[in-house]
Amino acid sequence: MAVATREAMLYEKMSHSRTRCNVCQWRCVINPDKMGVCRMRQNKNGIIYTLNYAQASSVAVDPIEKKPLFHFHPGTLVFSLGGWGCNFHCQGCQNWQISCVDMAQPEAGSRTISPEQAIEMAKQNHCQGIAWTYNEPTMWFEYTLDSAELAKKNDLYTVYVTNGYATPEALDALGPYLDAWRVDVKGFSDELYRRVAKISHWRGILEVARRARHKWNMHVEVVTNIIPTLNDDDQQLEGIARWIKNELGELTPWHITRFHPQYQMMDLPPTPISTIEHAYEIGQKAGLKFIYAGNIPGHHSESTVCYSCGKTAVERFGYQARVAGLDGSKCKFCGAELNFRPSGNARRSS
Repeated sequence: MAVATREAMLYEKMSHSRTRCNVCQWRCVINPDKMGVCRMRQNKNGIIYTLNYAQASSVAVDPIEKKPLFHFHPGTLVFSLGGWGCNFHCQGCQNWQISCVDMAQPEAGSRTISPEQAIEMAKQNHCQGIAWTYNEPTMWFEYTLDSAELAKKNDLYTVYVTNGYATPEALDALGPYLDAWRVDVKGFSDELYRRVAKISHWRGILEVARRARHKWNMHVEVVTNIIPTLNDDDQQLEGIARWIKNELGELTPWHITRFHPQYQMMDLPPTPISTIEHAYEIGQKAGLKFIYAGNIPGHHSESTVCYSCGKTAVERFGYQARVAGLDGSKCKFCGAELNFRPSGNARRSS
């Protein structure tokens, strides 16, 4: 595979041919011939180049529920693309084979998919949208921006499945073309983020998610993978739930997913279902209307039940969904607002 170099966006030139990348919140200062934390951007003679433009690691046609997005175009298919690399170093990463790489050493199995090809492939596979997922999508920011702009011209919805560590500048560049921001909030303490993801300034994730919701009117859903002994304490779970309620709104879906041992966390057990149930109760007490337990097929919380009349609006089992009681974004039985972006109604550009 030939390394796909292209001049990057969102960077500053500094003295002595140094550069500062402003795509993610690391804001790496990169010396000549060096790379940033993500290992996807390199300073060559005072210019930052991306090393992975249009280089895909993973391609799939998925139910939108797999992202997971439960209140966004339910029952539709989304064309899912993954790239290479990450700006986090999560010990329990489920996709470490594609995230923990260095594009200075070309990756076997990579394939070149231009934005135009991606849009055509989405249409050929009868998808209503396109998602950048599997690894952190800001790693190929320029590619996703070009693709998202083209997707909107072709009436496809657009999704970022993200750790949320993008800068406000990166979010604002994407803002006119991005419909959904599916963001991980891994915990609610400095210690947790330092231990699990090797970052310190995690509160910027919250600020950018709020900006996505309120400045750009993106559909936002939050995922917390609950890991035994790390982020399963009441203080962190209550902090996440209260923040969602106060900053994103009580109708924002919160997915609390069951951890399974991966990568460098093979010594920990799977999350007890009782812990997930307790987190569910914490979300309810905080005032959240839609809390979904993940990685537990058949759990009673999989379906969307109207908080007002108690009737089922969307029935789910695993990744299968059946719309049973929606009228646009509202419950068709009682008219309560359920915060759905229904199929055929993607957000238009601001």
